[in-house]
Amino acid sequence: MSRNRKRLLTLGAVMLMVTIVIPVLSPGAWAASNYKTLYKFTGGVDGEEPFASLVFDQAGNLYGTTESGGAHDGGTVFKLAPNADGSWRESVLHSFCSRPRPHCSDGEFPKASLIFDQAGNLYGTTFGGGLFGGGTVFKLAPNGRESVLYSFCSRTNCVDGEAPPASLIFDQAGNLYSTTFLGGAHESGTLFQLVPNADGSWRERVLHSFCSRTNCGDGALPDAGLVFDLAGNLYGTTESGGDQGCLSGDGCGVVFKLTPNSNGGWKETVLHTFFDHPGANPGASLIFDPAGNLYGTTEGDVSTTFGSVFEIVP
Repeated sequence: MSRNRKRLLTLGAVMLMVTIVIPVLSPGAWAASNYKTLYKFTGGVDGEEPFASLVFDQAGNLYGTTESGGAHDGGTVFKLAPNADGSWRESVLHSFCSRPRPHCSDGEFPKASLIFDQAGNLYGTTFGGGLFGGGTVFKLAPNGRESVLYSFCSRTNCVDGEAPPASLIFDQAGNLYSTTFLGGAHESGTLFQLVPNADGSWRERVLHSFCSRTNCGDGALPDAGLVFDLAGNLYGTTESGGDQGCLSGDGCGVVFKLTPNSNGGWKETVLHTFFDHPGANPGASLIFDPAGNLYGTTEGDVSTTFGSVFEIVP
């Protein structure tokens, strides 16, 4: 994958520093809040362009990714540890593209945040690299050893997916789920599952290939991660697709639900198709409230709106 393709959906400027905002006690006093820079990246071996959110461990250390930089300019996984004097020190846990043949086989250009398992291992995705150049799902052990769980584009025409842009989630059985922005049976992205095998390897299964319906009515180009409800259904968004008119000509995106069937398959249902107004092109993950309502954001269309926050009620 070329260096230019890693910029495919990187919209807007990315802050080249990790920051934290500490609120004061009064809920209405955010204007007087204390802002502190914990670490400023140099653009060298310590990493560059931290694109995704952070995750804490139980000891209070922060973990994240940089989309580029590092020892091999393929991005990094980094850790920030607090010092006794209130400062923070950064350490690079892994620099991607350290195994360059044939396509940065350990992965390249991580765009998404990380997750932990109960044993303290970190899991994430890279937008590029891997054995076939289509991106990876990787694991980083507490001892710093990185292993690739799956390399995308392993099948003809990348029907297994290509370019995973989002973070992963676990189900209760230990399976991993996320999306790929490209690839799949219709070259418009996938929703995939990774299942662990007894020998420590993982097998990939495509649960849905987007753009399977007329005019991509089921959605296209998912750029965000997924969320489970209590019944085990998956929910997410696509940036494009949907069978309604859109000024962009490619559809304004959808909110979808994926339901497991008794025969082991999954059924995709479109919960909402976006128009140009009042919102279009959702590019982020969804969240639930306690009542089961979904919330998310749209980036806005090309001329009349500038983004929105939306709610979907069952």
